[in-house]
Amino acid sequence: MSTLTAPSDTPPVRLHRWTRAEYERMVEAGALRPDARLELIAGEIVERMSPQGSRHATTVQLVAAALRRTFEAGFDVRVQLPIALGERSEPEPDVYVVRGATLDYLDAHPTEAVLLVEVSDATLALDRTVKLAVYAAAGVPEYWIANVPEACLEVYRDPAGETYRSKTTLRAGATVAPTAQPDHAIPVADLIP
Repeated sequence: MSTLTAPSDTPPVRLHRWTRAEYERMVEAGALRPDARLELIAGEIVERMSPQGSRHATTVQLVAAALRRTFEAGFDVRVQLPIALGERSEPEPDVYVVRGATLDYLDAHPTEAVLLVEVSDATLALDRTVKLAVYAAAGVPEYWIANVPEACLEVYRDPAGETYRSKTTLRAGATVAPTAQPDHAIPVADLIP
């Protein structure tokens, strides 16, 4: 738990780490603005960065389209929707793939993903550290960062604790095959303009 530094004659202040249940109750009760861009990450309510620029939004659309072509029957490709990862995280990744169909998640957010993708520009540092640790700890087997500023795809695989054992950086001209669909190579150029 995080602590704030206080004068030496007072005990340290402890920050409250929210649970998913508390966070969802706040959402249902209307305690959080409906237009607020919030995520629960490792017990902290995080306001997502600035609004999406056109390059970010286009990349999200390209990634979603490519993954929908790759993952058909038996999978659901979700765009900027919550995923319940553990007791203290409910992020809203840009794109992710779960087993099943859309209606399977009518009464509860998915709790597992076969592939999760963040489109990064202003959030690159957060996506490479905090979110990577949350996704690895939750056992997400494959995490991609569509790195917009560097025009590359960072592919993380094989979670171990709060990190991934494997990282590969791919650029235009290369292809990537998701581990859950190894016979379906996707050109990196189809993902990142």
